[in-house]
Amino acid sequence: MSRLILILGDQLSPEIAALKAAQKGDVIVMAEVADEASYVPHHPKKIAFLFAAMRKFAAALRDDGWDVAYTELDDTDNSGSIPGELLRRAEQYGTSEVIATEPGEWRLIEALNDMPLKVRQLSDDRFLASHSEFEAWSKGRKELRMEYFYREMRRKTGLLMEGDEPAGGKWNFDHDNRKPAPDEVDFGGPMQFTPDDTVNEVLELVEARFSDNFGELRPFWFATDRGQARRALTHFIRNALPKFGDYQDAMLRDERFLYHAVVSMYLNAGLLHLREICEAAEQAWKDGEAPINAVEGFIRQIIGWREYMRGIYFREGPDYTRRNALKHGRSLPPMFWGAETRMHCIEKAVEQTRTEAYAHHIQRLMITGNFALLAGIDPHEVHEWYLAVYADAYEWVEAPNVIGMSQFADGGIVGSKPYVSSGNYIAKMSDYCKSCAYSVKEKTGEQACPYNLLYWAFLDRHRDRFKPNPRMAQMYATWDRMDAEKRKTILSEAETFLNRMAQGATV
Repeated sequence: MSRLILILGDQLSPEIAALKAAQKGDVIVMAEVADEASYVPHHPKKIAFLFAAMRKFAAALRDDGWDVAYTELDDTDNSGSIPGELLRRAEQYGTSEVIATEPGEWRLIEALNDMPLKVRQLSDDRFLASHSEFEAWSKGRKELRMEYFYREMRRKTGLLMEGDEPAGGKWNFDHDNRKPAPDEVDFGGPMQFTPDDTVNEVLELVEARFSDNFGELRPFWFATDRGQARRALTHFIRNALPKFGDYQDAMLRDERFLYHAVVSMYLNAGLLHLREICEAAEQAWKDGEAPINAVEGFIRQIIGWREYMRGIYFREGPDYTRRNALKHGRSLPPMFWGAETRMHCIEKAVEQTRTEAYAHHIQRLMITGNFALLAGIDPHEVHEWYLAVYADAYEWVEAPNVIGMSQFADGGIVGSKPYVSSGNYIAKMSDYCKSCAYSVKEKTGEQACPYNLLYWAFLDRHRDRFKPNPRMAQMYATWDRMDAEKRKTILSEAETFLNRMAQGATV
């Protein structure tokens, strides 16, 4: 009897565990379903990318001799969900056995577990650290700091290692990777691809079905198969990696990509493998084509943060996205969906997100994320926004980055202190402030940068929690030295700003 082999839209790798366990004669099940396309209002570019990549992957499997049962979104028999498609195919092929690779969201894991079929979920071995390995590493540790986990992954892979020691004599070259924005960028951005017939067909479908979603579908330039994704990687390694480290935290209003790779969506969907990405970067260093600070910083994002985030997500369990340690409850403001704002940094980050389904990590952390935390936005709303608007967002990686790192909603599991800053950090690392209606130099008054007001109001609001933290002692000492009347003015103006925002006024 044949078995059903489930392949999800972010599992588009010939080395995926379910395929490795399959035999010719089994039936590969792939489906574009409404449930997955709409459980949050995904960016149209993200939906189009996944549907096009899925169709091409299915075609490659057929060319390789596999029997593929593929359901397109507008098929009349489409049940609308992954469990529904498995039940339909099980009846069609007369089988009750399903082999799947564990999904990256608790929602789908639990849905597969609840099915009246025999579903075997295999570990997703595209990652370096299994759940049990991460659990063993974290057991008994008072603090789960990424840096120490990252060192274990370096040792495990041998990447940038010279025997038992890190290449260059240091594990981390972050000190060299904090340069402010350059005067000009001599990199034209990620490689872009002209849509072929398959992609154009998907674009028409997405245009018809998801035109009300936040985000611009066209122009569409993403890679949608492994060959294109590999070319995009090579383009980055050759042309941008040498300067990636220096400017990885910088932001420019007219440069959407600077020296970033923009390959995370290909990696997270399975079109690229983490080892090939990291080994290509390491080889560039060995060949003298990229400095170690750039290569180490890039590799750390993949085998450090990415693996660590996944470990946290599965360790913490299905309730993680509902955590709210700071008890924040304000609604996400309309400017996150493109409404008018006088805050130039928010405007540019959201505009870029709407156009490209992409923003780099500092734009996400220190512009939109920083504002949401300072303003006391409900972290679950923030989580669902990030999950919806970015092409590389899947819950296993997005949730710990937002709930943990960005919003401190997990109470300090991911970060030992909240990632908050006044407008000074944004002014230092970007050119946004030069064109803003507010003044980053103003601390109070109508022209005061909202980050300046909200920063101190946040610290005051959460004083009992954060003042004992040694890493925040200097901030509270500065606040306490301020004139009492000035502190009162800051808190009053911050409250006025938040009230105006809650009432729908343009801020």
